Amino acid sequence: MSVVKDVEYGPRIGSHLGKPIYKTIEHNGYHYEYDRLAWCDEEGCPLDQLAANEVLFKPGLIYRLTG
Repeated sequence: MSVVKDVEYGPRIGSHLGKPIYKTIEHNGYHYEYDRLAWCDEEGCPLDQLAANEVLFKPGLIYRLTG
């Protein structure tokens, strides 16, 4: 697990648009697990595709809050 600016990244499981996809991210005491790619267009990524326990990280990665 690597740590950058108080953020802990789990193992890298792939990439999207040249950026890494991490299996897990921990930040400010919250634990997130990668779930899926967001649907995005030239105007951005609509937030209505997120459930209440999900967050969107650049570049269009949806993570689910797990703890």
